[in-house]
Amino acid sequence: MNDLSFRLADDADVAALVRLRDAAACWTLTQGVTGQWRPGELGGDHFRRIMESGEVWLAEAADRVVGAWELWWEDEDAWGPQPPTAGYVHRLMVDHNSVPPGTGRQLLRVAERRVAEAGRESVRLDCLAGNVRLNAYYLNAGYQVVGHKEGKPQPGGTPKSFTLLEKSVRDGGQ
Repeated sequence: MNDLSFRLADDADVAALVRLRDAAACWTLTQGVTGQWRPGELGGDHFRRIMESGEVWLAEAADRVVGAWELWWEDEDAWGPQPPTAGYVHRLMVDHNSVPPGTGRQLLRVAERRVAEAGRESVRLDCLAGNVRLNAYYLNAGYQVVGHKEGKPQPGGTPKSFTLLEKSVRDGGQ
């Protein structure tokens, strides 16, 4: 999908973000992935809070939101206190009913470029430890496992265990 455009989300996009997140949660359930995302667990307050402390990016096609991700500049819950050398990608999501395969990877590359443009050296993310398919997705995108986090707090849910992954973007995230 080459006709994607990217922009920062604002308050007017909150309802679309909640719908996209709920649809992505439903899709993961249809794929047999349980224990990760549940429809209805994140509302508008979550996205507004992230917009205040980080960035929420949208991918649009034909003036429709078809993907999004959160970009944080710190993530102490998963990574502990860290020097400001990384950006943290969270909630990478696409509308699986309207985008072709590979769109998520395209969004991830844009997120990596944004982190590199901000002068950070690496992109970090965490992935539910038991989600073999999603862990493989990030490994295939060039990320490396650098650790594990047991009992990470979850918005609206019980703590879970995660695989910590990292990718260098010193050369522009490519």
